[in-house]
Order: sequence, then C-alpha cells, then structure tokens
Amino acid sequence: MAKFLKVTACLLAVAAPLALAMPVSAQTAAEAQDAAALSGVTPAGATFTLSPGWTRKEAPSLVELAAPEGDFRIAIVEVGAAADASAAAAKAWQLWSPSQTRPPKIVTARPPRNGWEERQVIDYETSPNEKRALYAVAFRKGADWTLVLIDGAEATADKRAAAIGLVQQSLRPAGYARESFAGRQAHPMDAARIAELRSFVEQSIKELGVPGAGIAITDRNGTLYAGGVGVRAMGKPEPVDGDTIFAIASNTKGMATLLLAKLVDEGKLRWDEPVTEAYAPFRLGSDATTAKVLVRHLVCACTGLPRKDFQVILNSDPNAAAKDTFAQLAVTEPTSGFGEVFQYNNLMASAAGYIGGHLAEPEVADLDKAFDTAIHRLVWGPLGMTRTTLDFGKATQGNWAWPHATDITGAHQPILDAGQKLNFAFTRYGAAGGAWSTAADLAKYVRFELNVGRLDDGTQYVSAANVLQRRVANVPVGEDRVYGMGMQVDRDYGVDVVHHGGSLAGYKSDIIIIPEAGIGAVLLTNSDYGQALLRPFMRRLLELLYDGKPEAASDVSAAAARYNAEIAAEAALVSVTPDPAAVAGLAASYYNADLGPLKVTRDAKETRFAFRTMSTPVGTRKNEDGTLSFVGLDPTLLFFPLVAGTQDGKRTLVVRDSQHEFVFVEQ
Repeated sequence: MAKFLKVTACLLAVAAPLALAMPVSAQTAAEAQDAAALSGVTPAGATFTLSPGWTRKEAPSLVELAAPEGDFRIAIVEVGAAADASAAAAKAWQLWSPSQTRPPKIVTARPPRNGWEERQVIDYETSPNEKRALYAVAFRKGADWTLVLIDGAEATADKRAAAIGLVQQSLRPAGYARESFAGRQAHPMDAARIAELRSFVEQSIKELGVPGAGIAITDRNGTLYAGGVGVRAMGKPEPVDGDTIFAIASNTKGMATLLLAKLVDEGKLRWDEPVTEAYAPFRLGSDATTAKVLVRHLVCACTGLPRKDFQVILNSDPNAAAKDTFAQLAVTEPTSGFGEVFQYNNLMASAAGYIGGHLAEPEVADLDKAFDTAIHRLVWGPLGMTRTTLDFGKATQGNWAWPHATDITGAHQPILDAGQKLNFAFTRYGAAGGAWSTAADLAKYVRFELNVGRLDDGTQYVSAANVLQRRVANVPVGEDRVYGMGMQVDRDYGVDVVHHGGSLAGYKSDIIIIPEAGIGAVLLTNSDYGQALLRPFMRRLLELLYDGKPEAASDVSAAAARYNAEIAAEAALVSVTPDPAAVAGLAASYYNADLGPLKVTRDAKETRFAFRTMSTPVGTRKNEDGTLSFVGLDPTLLFFPLVAGTQDGKRTLVVRDSQHEFVFVEQ
C-alpha cells in the first residue's frame, strides 16, 4: 500500500507541530522551528529535536518518546558495538521492548550524513490487520551504534509523521556541526555549472531507470537553460526537450494560491476572511470546524484534515469534481487540532481553486470551467505560460512525456490503463494537482516568484506582500522546513529554499526558488522512480552554487538500490497466480459507501478487481497473522492490498489508508 499512497501524494517530507496563529511575514523557517522545537540529549550526548506534546522518559542507554495519543512510541537506544545494523537493532529491542523479536524483513542503506558514518533502515513484516508501524533506523559512529526504534499505531504514525521524522532528521552525534551556506556568496549558474547539473540528471535517470527528465534554470533576468535528457517514452527515440509536457501534479497548488493572491490584490478576497464569507456553500464536518476555516487555511495543510485520496482515485466522477470536492469535505472532520501537525489534504486545495475561480469569474456557473478560465486569464496568460493546461486530452498529444512505473519484477514500463485512469481522475480536481506544463513554461513561473510578483517587463503584477504571504509559516514540515500556502520553505543549509513537489502515477516533479542566490530551477520526470531524484537535484544545485560537500550523487545511488530491494522483498511474498481456493471464495461484486463498487472477474489468465475508475489484475499474499490479502499487480496499484474476510455472514474485502478503513461487502 505504501507505494500506492506515494503515487497520489505530493510528498513533501515530515512535519513538527506548531500552534496556529496568524502568521507574520517576517517569520522564517528557522524561527518557526525554534517556536516548535524542544531539544533533547541522549545519555551518550547525541542531540535531537522533538515536538511539543510528546512525553519523554529516560533510562540508562535510552530515551523513550511517546505521542500524545498514547499508542505510539519512539526509543533512542545506544547499544555500543555490534556486528552490524541488524545485530545492533536486536540489542536495542532487547533493552527497550524484549517482546519484539521479529527478524528484519529488509535492511537498506542510506548514505552517511549528519556526522554518522553509517545509516541503515530496518523494516519488519507486519500484517495489514495489525494497523502497526514497526521499524528501526540504525546510526553508527566509530564502533558504536545508536538506534531509533519505532513502534505504534499506524494511524498515529501517519498523523504524527512530522514529529517522527523530526527526531530522525535531527539526531546527530555529540559535537557535530551542521554544514551551512549562510553568508556565502553564490556562484553564478554559468554554462559550465548548468552543464554539470544537466550531467548529474542524465547520470541519475540512467541509474534510477527513469526514461526522461525536463530541466530548467532561471535567474531574475531570464531563462538560462530549458531542455531535457532522456526520452519521452521507453523504447521510442523522441527526446525530452524544454517544451515537453509533463503532469506537474501538486505543483499546481502554488499557482492556485498565486491566483488567490491576485484576487486579494483586487479586493475580491482577504487571507483572513472566513471561507464561508467568500463562498457560502463551503462546509466541513461540523459547524464549529467550518467557522474556524479562513481563506489562508485552504492550502496550508495545517487544519488537521487527513487525506481522502482513495475516494478521489477509486470512486470519483471526473465530470463532477467540484461537486465531489465540496460533498467530501462536508463529511470530513480534523483528526488533529488546527496547526498541531502537518496533514496534507488535496480536497481543501481543490476547494481553494474552485472558490478562487468563482470569485474571479462569477458569471461562469460551472466551477471547473471557472477555475480553468481564471487561472489562464490571471496567472498563466500574464506570465506567458502558453503550453500550460488543465486539459488532459490536449496535454497528452504531440510533445508529451508518457508516465512509467515498475512491475513486480522491478522492470520499468509505460503506465497504461489503470495509471492513466488514475491520473485522469485526479487531475480533474484542478487546483489540487491538475496542471500539465513544460520546463520552459515553469521557468517563467519560477522567475516570477524570484522577482516577487514582477513580470519580465518589470510590471508589479501581484504585490510582493501577497506573493510572500504564501511562503509564511503555517506549520513546520520537518527540521528547518515549514509549509505556507501551497509553498514550502526549507532552511536545511542556512539559506531559504522555496519549493514544492508534485506526484502522480508516473510523474514526479519539483520547482525550486533560492531567493538569496537569485536562482530558480525546475525538474520534471516521467517515472515513479523520479521521486528519488527530487531532493538530490535540489542538493546538487546547492552544491554547485555554494561549493557544498558532494552528497547528491550518493543519495541517488542509495535510493536506486533501496527501491529495487524493497520491490524484490515484497514480491517474494506475493503469488502472481492467486491462490485458487481464495479466488473461489470471492464474491462477484462488492460495495463500499465511500469507495463505491468493486467487481471481480475471473478467467483462465487472471483474476481482476475493477473499481469505479480503474482495474487491476491481482495476486495473493499470505500475511504473518494468517490472513490473506489480494494485492494489485498493475504497476500503478502494485502491492495495493485488500484483506479477505467476513462480516455478518457476508464476504468482505478490507482496504485501509493510514487513518481510514473501508470495508467492501459482497452484494
């Protein structure tokens, strides 16, 4: 299921809690982190940061951290010397939780970082019905190992991913000083450095198996480079260039909030206006929650609303995305407090676009058309983005990049039926992730951000104040990382990096703005494995600008090995020819009120599950607790599990995301 969730997510990293208050434009990532962070020290002197609300208990050789819910714990355990990471983990579990004796399912390396000479992630097998997050991260300096042990409820792990990641990101051995580019003069991105960056991307896509990538570099005066490496589709010769169209997914969000910023300038909207004043039909799950939501909260990922992506991709009506957006939100309540944690909700961003479109084009009754018209008229048109579109049919013609994923053997292949249907369904929710664009077009948008609202002719088209409001911290997204409104600001290395990622089936992308250097960049890829290139691309750009330590290439190499190992480990547990007795026990059709119908078809070649929007052949997987899961075999839905069972005498198939359970009951 993890792979499936990553496809639909615009995965930005993890967050730490911050009490919600009206932001001030001067607040930086570092200041927001300081407000949220609590420092910690292990018995051996390693330092880490944790989030408010967590409890801390110390014992010899370990520190235990417990989430506010009480059903999730982290332990930092120092075990001294050990033969390897697995042996160190076994010693750590014995010290902290002796009942946890499961052997590792897979151990995968991360490059040495943050003063650690070795880092390994140890995953353990869990069954879906356990609803349990269980893994360890091993850090070695010299002969001594420090383990971060994770064990608790999957729902809390998802909700508190911020705090969990913060502990891991910030753990450093005693005396280690972080690399910082603060105060350094950035080099110009001249032809030689651009060539180095392009070469890095070219080598990386070969290592990852990504067919192609679009790249652009701009400064405040104009585009320095817009081009590509690799091909638009595997097995075909047509190259990627600067005008090749890719789905940019959640990179649409920043452009949607730019539309809102323009409307604020025009007096048609206020950032601190209750959403119901801007658009009366807006509702969340209760009147009390609805009343708290201001316009700035629509794309802040700070309201505590969890994801509801399964409903969108498995049971949406692509021709009624606006209606579905507001209907789904009306039955959704937060699972955490306002501003308490970073929780990404695509439906809220979708609503932001529809509300902005309605205010900009009040005479257009159709909300989908109104948003399309408004973002073309007020954003893409003025910025000269002539190839950017919300039209799926128009985008997938001519010079466009076909999406790719890996099958159960680890082989890369073009995404066909299910993946394209998933992308079509999701891109109907325009502002959440519906745009298609090119490296050359996105360079214009990035340059507009660099110039804080000025067009290339010098016209101040959107006020600097309202452009910058979108970068103001609403909630932290990790150590020295905060989320604004469809924009993230990172200060990992002492300089602000404004960016946002995008993720759909077979498409991963990032836009990057480095104000202090006066440089921006675009990366578009046409493979799920492109996710492993996004952070290293940002890192390589910073290395070239500031003479940073060469880390990006090893990040890519480690990710390629990790992805392949993870697929191989899971594939070993799956039978691609499903268990005959289990298949015989299936009903012909099932139904779930949230996810709609599920039809089962069987022939001599395959057993197939068909949801409302897409279908996949399935295999079977015997879980550790004795249950059996049917798992997707289509590359887009690879390993997506549905657990077979019964309820009130009827056959069921149960699917879960981290915070919801959906039971399909036979019809």
